[in-house]
Amino acid sequence: MSRLSTSRLLAGLSRPRCVAAPLSVPQWTRVFSQSPAPQQPDDAASPITTSSLLNGMRSTNNPVRNLVQDTMRRAADPRNYSREGLASTLGMEAEENEEPYHFHIYAHRHNTHITVTKPNRDAIISLSCGNLGFKKSQRKSYDAAYQLGAYVVDKLHQQGHVKKIDKLEVMMRGFGPGREAVTKVLLGTEGRMLRDKITRVGDATRLKFGGTRSPKVRRLG
Repeated sequence: MSRLSTSRLLAGLSRPRCVAAPLSVPQWTRVFSQSPAPQQPDDAASPITTSSLLNGMRSTNNPVRNLVQDTMRRAADPRNYSREGLASTLGMEAEENEEPYHFHIYAHRHNTHITVTKPNRDAIISLSCGNLGFKKSQRKSYDAAYQLGAYVVDKLHQQGHVKKIDKLEVMMRGFGPGREAVTKVLLGTEGRMLRDKITRVGDATRLKFGGTRSPKVRRLG
């Protein structure tokens, strides 16, 4: 053995060896490494069904399991897809979107008109004081409008519409004597069948903005 090779061998024996220190494993790695691995299905290409998902949830108090079961239960009953079913399931009140019946009162200085319409805006009855036999200046009187209101309510009762009406909106237009007269009918004994079904009272009197010049005010004396 040559002198050069002997010196290299002695240098290698005298060199301190570097021993790799064990790597510290984080705590979260040790925890997850000890947990059992999830079971893989036999067929990797098979889709995940709801039953397999529920079987994988072992805890009975699992909120995800309860949510899935509740969704499956509601989906199995078609009634839960209605507005009332969903509102009761979620603990909410159903929104009132049903269109009501309408009771229109058009009272001007010379006559009074009453029109009752269905939710689809089709007219059930439409009458004025002239249809009851009042002529000319008699049509604008308070008594004519009162008799008209009582006659319309009686007609609704005879035709059976009172039982069909569940919600009623009263719309007033104009400030003639018939406005107060028909209101007295609805608040009196004649309107006792419709009074509890009134949900809204509105005013649809038209207001003038600009336009042509108003006629001269009549002055007597």
